[in-house]
Amino acid sequence: QLQLVESGGGLVQSGGSLRLSCATPGGTLNDYAIGWFRQAPGKKREGVACISSSDNSTWYDDSVKGRFTVGRDNAKNVVYLQMNKLKPEEEGLYYCASGALVTGCVLYVSPYDYWGQGTQVTVAS
Repeated sequence: QLQLVESGGGLVQSGGSLRLSCATPGGTLNDYAIGWFRQAPGKKREGVACISSSDNSTWYDDSVKGRFTVGRDNAKNVVYLQMNKLKPEEEGLYYCASGALVTGCVLYVSPYDYWGQGTQVTVAS
């Protein structure tokens, strides 16, 4: 079983930036597609961004394109989500998830097998 740990959440002003990280203790995520998801209270979990394992291609929800960047930091063995120009409606619990997708990645929940506990992002208006 793969353990995922998110970090980097916190309180930020509207328009500010945060960088989230996703790691697996003692291991590497290079063999997995990684998705980032957000869940606000009372709402369903929604995909924000993802990165493939095959060629590190990335996909983004239209609402975050140009502001969020997902990538792999091989030196630190993490997958990060850089979030710029954050909006109050983007606050919530952010999760990373891993999936054994052969190619590409997707922004819906079902193909992902393992999930972290989430890290809270709060955006003050």
